[in-house]
Amino acid sequence: MIIRNTMKAKPFVKWAGGKTQLLDKLLLYAPVSFENYYEAFVGGGAFFLKLSSMNKIKKLVINDSNLELTAAYRAIKETPRALIEELGSGKYVNDEETFYKIRRLKPTNDIEAAARFIYLNRTAFNGLYRVNSAGEFNTPFGHYKNPTILDEQNLLAVHEALQKDEIYFVEFEQAVSNAAKNDFIYFDPPYQPISKTSSFTKYTQKDFNENDQRRLAECFKRLDKKGCFVMLSNSDSPLIRELYSQYNIHIVKASRRINANGFGRGEINEVIVTNYGVFKWGK
Repeated sequence: MIIRNTMKAKPFVKWAGGKTQLLDKLLLYAPVSFENYYEAFVGGGAFFLKLSSMNKIKKLVINDSNLELTAAYRAIKETPRALIEELGSGKYVNDEETFYKIRRLKPTNDIEAAARFIYLNRTAFNGLYRVNSAGEFNTPFGHYKNPTILDEQNLLAVHEALQKDEIYFVEFEQAVSNAAKNDFIYFDPPYQPISKTSSFTKYTQKDFNENDQRRLAECFKRLDKKGCFVMLSNSDSPLIRELYSQYNIHIVKASRRINANGFGRGEINEVIVTNYGVFKWGK
C-alpha cells in the first residue's frame, strides 16, 4: 500500500558527492522530456527525487554498489512504517557509546539494517560512509548536538517517490542494460581523483579506479549509440576530459565538502557531460 504524503521528498541520507547543491545545473542540462529514467550510482538520490517531484519520471530504475544503501531504499519503499517505528524505538540515541555499539551491531533483519544505516549516516563524522578492507563501516562518531535521526515525513515522501521504481545492487552496466532510445540515464560515479587527498572512493570494499572510469565511458558510448539521453557528472580532470572529448562538456562550480586538509575545501570545477545539446525547460 502506498502511503500518501504531500511533502516533496529530499535525500534521507547525507552522501559524499550528493547533488543537492547542483540541482539547478543538472536541471539546466537535462532533457526536457524522456521515457524511462535510470540512475546507476544513486547515492542520496537528490536528482531523481527532484525529477519525481516535477512529475518528469514515468518509470524509475535506481542502482548502487553499496548494499546497505540499496537495502535502505527497499525498506523505505516496502515497509516505511516498520522502519519509522524502529528508528523511533529509543534504541538510536545520539551519544558516543550508543554509536559504537550500533556500529558493531550485526542486524538480524532488513528493518534493523536500514535503521542502523540511517542512524550511522546521521551521527557519523561528516555523514561519511567509509569501509575498511573487510567491508566494515569505520567512520568515527561525529559529535553533533542534535542530528535528525528520524524524519518521518520525509521518509514517507521518499516512499511515495519510490513507487515507480526498480532498485538494484548490480554493476552499473547491468543496471542500464535495458535502457532504450529516448530513455534518460544519469551517471554520478565516484569521482576521478584530481589529487591524492581531494577525492574519496571507498564507499564499498572495492575502489572505483581508472579502469572503472574507462568502463563507464564505454558504457556511455553504447547508450549514446542506442539513442538514449546520457548525462554524467565527474571531476574536471584530464582523464575525464579525454574519455568524453567527443561529447558536450559543461563546467560547473561545486563545493568540496570532504578533504583530509580543511584548507582544501571550497569551490572547485566539476563537469557535466551530455551526449545531446542543451534544452530549455518548459514552464
